[in-house]
Amino acid sequence: MKNIQLHNVHEALGAKILPFAGYNMPIQYEGVTIEHATVRNGVGVFDVSHMGEFLVDGPAALSLIQKITSNDASKLQIGDAQYSCLPNDIGGIVDDLLVYKIKEETYLLVVNASNIDKDWDWINKHNTEGATLRNLSDDYSLLAIQGPKSVEAMQSLTSVDLKSIPFYKFKVGDFAGIEHVIISATGYTGSGGFEIYCKNSEVEQIWNKVFEAGAEFNIKPIGLAARDTLRLEMGYCLYGNDINDNTSPIEAGLGWITKFNNSFINSENLKIQKANGVSKKLVGFELVDKGVPRKDYEIVDQEGNPIGIVTSGTMGPSVKKGIGMGYVSTEFSTVDSEIYIQVRKKQLKATIVKLPFYKG
Repeated sequence: MKNIQLHNVHEALGAKILPFAGYNMPIQYEGVTIEHATVRNGVGVFDVSHMGEFLVDGPAALSLIQKITSNDASKLQIGDAQYSCLPNDIGGIVDDLLVYKIKEETYLLVVNASNIDKDWDWINKHNTEGATLRNLSDDYSLLAIQGPKSVEAMQSLTSVDLKSIPFYKFKVGDFAGIEHVIISATGYTGSGGFEIYCKNSEVEQIWNKVFEAGAEFNIKPIGLAARDTLRLEMGYCLYGNDINDNTSPIEAGLGWITKFNNSFINSENLKIQKANGVSKKLVGFELVDKGVPRKDYEIVDQEGNPIGIVTSGTMGPSVKKGIGMGYVSTEFSTVDSEIYIQVRKKQLKATIVKLPFYKG
């Protein structure tokens, strides 16, 4: 297991630290429900420095990204971020990722920690264009400052006008006394905020100043357990749960990041899927009966026949009910359809709902 740069800081704060995606990570501090509410109502900080960062550079950078990702990176202007995925050649997803356009021929790809080596190998294997690739993952840290009070709490730390950065845009500027920091209006919580990319040597100074500036806003450190409940309430996919090497972006409801105006890996097969439909779909559901759905619970119809599987589930701290996502046979995927979650010997009634669960 690797340690992130601020490992000792999290230990000193009393974090519960557990192995996650090859790293010792802070999972919780005060408790999931309290931390979840802090982000929904105020401001909290996640250390997500386990995420991977690849720099793609040179005249061939865009053509490589267009080949390996499902979204259309040609639309990106400098200062834009884009959610996308890396399709594999058997219909599934290698990973989901963010693509940042840093300069005219320079892009930053941000990938999931558990997939750093897999993604790096995959991208290099397909780099027949000769783009310059650099794996920065071990040298950079990433803090996600999330919540509705983020702008107000952090404005004193930068000359950049934070409220002028729209969602999925970023600026490179000064932050907490460090020059050339990426300040990105992204995050996986649905409650607004920023992600701060910096060098490992800079992250402790930034962390300390963030907590000084945020003290009057009751800023708190937040663990990965609350990150999971926050993203699930928004219906955001988690790689390894809701999407993987065997789930297609069309099945996963990611048609909106699957653009067919240029050819990419497996695009022809995905185009056929989009045109002809798929046999299973990722849906969101709310429990009608009392209970908590969990990953890998079976989904059945009224007669108890298997129709799918739960991929993510929890008791939603903001929505205060059992919620989950899972794949079901397409005929059961319409909103208001009745399904049942098999929990041991009981079948708990649930309803398919439109995502997100949390409307905020």
